[in-house]
Amino acid sequence: MPRILVFQHVAAEPLGTLDPLIRRRGHRIRFVNFERDPDAQPSVDRYQGLVVLGGPMNVQEQATRPHLRTELAAIERMLGQGKPVLGICLGAQLLAHALGAPVKRHHVPEIGWYRLRATQAGRDDPVLAPLGEDAPVFQWHGHHFEIPRTATHLARSDTCEQQAFRWGEKAYGFQFHLEMDEPLIERWLATPGYREELERREGLHDEAAIRAHTREHIATMQAGADAVFNNFLDLVGRPDRRIALPSREFGE
Repeated sequence: MPRILVFQHVAAEPLGTLDPLIRRRGHRIRFVNFERDPDAQPSVDRYQGLVVLGGPMNVQEQATRPHLRTELAAIERMLGQGKPVLGICLGAQLLAHALGAPVKRHHVPEIGWYRLRATQAGRDDPVLAPLGEDAPVFQWHGHHFEIPRTATHLARSDTCEQQAFRWGEKAYGFQFHLEMDEPLIERWLATPGYREELERREGLHDEAAIRAHTREHIATMQAGADAVFNNFLDLVGRPDRRIALPSREFGE
């Protein structure tokens, strides 16, 4: 039975819809919550895959958050062992940084719903291809990664060129949040630090707009997310039967 290691940074950013999918496939999950245990030193050797989740901190905070160095070392070891790694938002920035790419403050935060536009490589990618050429995705970030020199650029948005990459055949970085559902988005909108960040940002993506766009796009994104996450989990290991979720339909 494949075992997956998950690095979590704050309670507000869990696995989301990826959690029940992993469990229904029969994979086992071990969480390392660095908010509760910042001194944890997890060994990756007994695990077949690693998922690194998002968080409000950034790669440049290694001096004050030493667990980020622990995570970078763990990511490097997993890559060295040829095991699948999925980085989401902060996790993608850590993955890019481990591969030698800089992480920078973005010129304008992306908060809310944006169109993800696949590159040709992204349209052909064995994991990301189900999203198609153009798909709505949920975003919440103020920094972005550069695409590692040895990686393949998979997707962009109109306001952030660096949205997804693949390194080798099994390591993926996603700047966006495919794991979201409506309750989790509501949780972020109610979390004080997240609310303050949203209120500082002037533009069209205010709280009301995010709710309206969520009602419009959430089913489409979740359908694509189920397929993308299933494809990634196949890299970790196929269960006795692959979980299919036919109740959601692609398209808008």
